[in-house]
Amino acid sequence: MSLSVCVYCASSDSVAPPLRVVAADLGRALAAEGWSLVYGGGNVGLMGEVARAALAAGAHVTGVIPHRLADREIALEDVTELLRTDTMRERKALMDDRSDAFVVLPGGIGTLEELVEILTLKQLGYHDRAIVVLDAGGYWDPFLAQLDRMVELGLAASSLPGLLDATHDVAETVAAIRHYRPRRGPADDAEQVEAVEAPRS
Repeated sequence: MSLSVCVYCASSDSVAPPLRVVAADLGRALAAEGWSLVYGGGNVGLMGEVARAALAAGAHVTGVIPHRLADREIALEDVTELLRTDTMRERKALMDDRSDAFVVLPGGIGTLEELVEILTLKQLGYHDRAIVVLDAGGYWDPFLAQLDRMVELGLAASSLPGLLDATHDVAETVAAIRHYRPRRGPADDAEQVEAVEAPRS
């Protein structure tokens, strides 16, 4: 099964060494599966680690980066394919269009925004691809707890937490992608979708 896996992750170069190891291990694991990598195009932080490791292991790597961030995130010019966009929205749309599954490593506010958007689109039935949160060191525990709290308070459908898989290491992450099966159709959770999309009176 040949897949294109999108990885959302930190572009900060201040990331701790243990997280860098996880990112590099993920890049090598994707290559070992014969999968391609789609990522944000940078050469710094966890972005650079996952991309360089995947490339070195023989994976096809597509980087997508806005012109404005090419210098800040130092675009990795050695990737198989580097796509430059005018806006962040175009960047995310291209990454989405080219991906069969999504993995989320630790990251800052940009990574959080990407995770929330792709999860929201899945909740609304716009896609049913795997979303795997690699919860290295428990980084994403507060976010996962917040999803449960949304359900508890009636602010989200009970199915929301089940729309993603939380894993603790690279092996679990690869297995979650490999064994993923679509869990529901776009028509499910119709009441929740209508509530989210209904115009204000």
